Amino acid sequence: MLRAGRITHGSAMAGSSAGRPSAAAWTDRFGDGTPDFLRLGDPADQAAFRRWFATIAEYQAVRPKGDVPAEIIDCASLLRYAYREALKRHDENWFVTSGMEVAEPPGEVRAWSYPRTPLGTALFRVRPGAFEAADVSDGAFAQFADAKTLVERNAYFVSRDVRHALPGDLLFYRQFGQSSPWHSMIVTRVGAEAAVVYDTGQDHSNAGELRRVALAELLDHPQPQWRPLPGNPNFLGVYRWNILRGTP
Repeated sequence: MLRAGRITHGSAMAGSSAGRPSAAAWTDRFGDGTPDFLRLGDPADQAAFRRWFATIAEYQAVRPKGDVPAEIIDCASLLRYAYREALKRHDENWFVTSGMEVAEPPGEVRAWSYPRTPLGTALFRVRPGAFEAADVSDGAFAQFADAKTLVERNAYFVSRDVRHALPGDLLFYRQFGQSSPWHSMIVTRVGAEAAVVYDTGQDHSNAGELRRVALAELLDHPQPQWRPLPGNPNFLGVYRWNILRGTP
């Protein structure tokens, strides 16, 4: 296994302590609440984010349960953890802190790195509406967002056909009648070895568990409400992070 001490990094986008983005970046061309200075316009950055996000999520599902970060307790916390960690600089210190081992580390996101952004550590949009400059400091963004907020404020709909999913995309469900109806899964692989990773979440006093499941198995799930099929009213569809919007 390799660690990332030898990875070369591009210059990160200046954060709140090192400057501010240009005036042109204080826009939201899709009106989805995500500022354009966060969007990854470079295809290489998009690919790096996708690979890191999927790799980090999948690693949690296969590592010993006692090594999984304590903050991962449900599907939304898995998304938040993998998203944040994918946007960090993956140097030797990161590998030591995360406890991860990666056979072939992806490249780095060069546009900016967490937490060096004008939003600091508050990456997730929690308020409806298009982005405005005042949102940087008025509570429109936070470190925490539940599954419903992640799908409604931080991701956009792609398709109800799971074949259109790319690695790093999200599957969302709404299971009516449950105390926590919103559920999410991460697509980590596509093609012949297509797979998803998710956390089952806590059930009363019982801790949930991380699972990695082949997409073919999920499509044939014994409980029809979990099948990612267009005819399943509980399946909301394939979603993609807003920071990838408008790009391949």
